[in-house]
Amino acid sequence: MANSELLIRETIDGRPAEEAQKKAPRSKNDKGSPVHNKPDKYIWGIYIFLLVVSIIEVYSASSTVIKTENVYVPLWDHIKFLIAGFVLVCLFQNIHYKFFRNFAWIFAIICLVLVIYASHFGVRINDAMRAIPIGGFTLQPAEMMKLALVLVLAKIMQQNQRDGGVSTKGVIISAILVGIMGMSVYQNGATNMALMMVVSLSMFIIGGTQSRKIFIVVLCYVVLGGGAYLIKESADDDNAFAKVQAEEQQMHRVEGYGIQYQINTTGKIDRHDMRRERIRMWLKGVHPGDTVTDANYQVKHAHYAMAHGFITGNLPGNSRESSRLPLAFSDYIYSIIVEDWGLVGGIVLLIFYLLLVARAGYVASKCHRAFPALLIMGLAVMIVAQALVHMCIVTGVLPVSGQPLPFISKGGTSIIIMSVAVGMMLSVSRFAVVSNDRKAVNAESRELPKEMQTMNPMRVGNGK
Repeated sequence: MANSELLIRETIDGRPAEEAQKKAPRSKNDKGSPVHNKPDKYIWGIYIFLLVVSIIEVYSASSTVIKTENVYVPLWDHIKFLIAGFVLVCLFQNIHYKFFRNFAWIFAIICLVLVIYASHFGVRINDAMRAIPIGGFTLQPAEMMKLALVLVLAKIMQQNQRDGGVSTKGVIISAILVGIMGMSVYQNGATNMALMMVVSLSMFIIGGTQSRKIFIVVLCYVVLGGGAYLIKESADDDNAFAKVQAEEQQMHRVEGYGIQYQINTTGKIDRHDMRRERIRMWLKGVHPGDTVTDANYQVKHAHYAMAHGFITGNLPGNSRESSRLPLAFSDYIYSIIVEDWGLVGGIVLLIFYLLLVARAGYVASKCHRAFPALLIMGLAVMIVAQALVHMCIVTGVLPVSGQPLPFISKGGTSIIIMSVAVGMMLSVSRFAVVSNDRKAVNAESRELPKEMQTMNPMRVGNGK
C-alpha cells in the first residue's frame, strides 16, 4: 500500500512510475538476496577532494620549473597515475569483499617475495634498495606490504573472534605476522614498520581485544622495534668500517705509483651518519635562529614555507620555497600546501583525512560481519596514519623520514596502492552494509561462506 501511494505521488509530481518504483525502499530482491547499496558517497567525495588538491599542489611544487623551462612532463606523469588510481577505485568498488579475503595470503606472500627481491636486486632510491623497475615505472613493494598486512590481519582476527574479542591465538599469530612483515620493510625506513604496528593495534582495538593483551603486544612491539634498530645500526657500522678499509687499501695502491691524494671517507657513510644526526637534531629541536646545515636543511625550509603561508596563504603557483626544498612535490608537499593555503588550508586538509576515518567507522558499525568491518577500519587507519606521520615530519614533531602524503604526493606506487585501498573501502560500503531486517541479514549470510559469518564485534558490543 505504501509503495502504491508512493507511485501515485511520484506520478502526480510528473515523474514516470518506473522511476518511482526504482526509488521504492527494498531490503531484498525477489530471490531473497540483499539489494546492494551504492558505494558510499562521502568516501567518494573525500577521495575526489584529495585528487583535486593533489593536482593543484604538485603543480604548485613544480611551478618554478614550469615557469622557467615550460616543462609539464612531471605534472602530466602524476596526473596519469591519478587517472590510473581512479580507474582502480571504480574497478575494486564492484568486487565483493569476500574475494579480498580469499586472496589475502596469496597477496601477502607475493608482497614479501617482492620486498626481498627489491632489497637485493632492486634499484636505489635515496640510497636504499627499495624499488623494482617495471618498464618506465618503479614499483616499491614496501607500500604494497601495508595493504597486504591489513588484509591478512582482518582475515586472522575474523577467524579468531570469540565472545571476549580476538582470541589469544589470534593475537599471537597477528603479532608474529606484524613482526615478520615489519622487519621485511625496515631497511626501507623504520617509519613503515611503525605504521604497520599502529595499524595492527587499531585493528586489535576494533576487534574487541582485551586491554591486557593489547598491552603485551605493545611491549613486544617496543622490544621488536628496539632490536631492529640495534641490528640495523650494527650492520651499518660494519658496512662503514668495511668501506673505510677498502678505501684505505685503494689509497695505498695509488700511492705505490707515486700519486698521492686525500680521500674523504665521510662521504661514503652519509646515510648512516645522517640518520643519527636527524634523530639528534629532532631531540634538540629546530629553532628560528639556528644556522641551516645539511642535517636541518629540509626541516628549516619546510618551516620557512609554512611561515610564509601564515594564516591564509599565497595561493598555488606563488611558492617561495618549492625551488629550495628537496622533494617538495612528495615528502614535503604538506609544507607547500600550508604555504599556498595558509594555516586554514592545512587544518582543512587534516579534517578531511579525519573525516575518512570517521566515515569508515560509521560504515563499519553498520556491517553485520567481522571481516568487512575490520577491513574498512584497517584501510582507513592505514591511510590516515600515514597522512598524520607525513604532517608530523614536515612540522618537526617526528624525525625526518620519507613518507608520502596519501593521494597528494607525487609517487606512482603510493597512489596506486592507496587507490586500491579506497576501492576496497567502497566495496565494503556496497556489499557489507545491509538493513537490520532479519531476512536481509539472513540473505547476506547465505551469500557468504560459513567461515566469513563471524559477527561484527562492534555490533555485538552494542547489543545488536
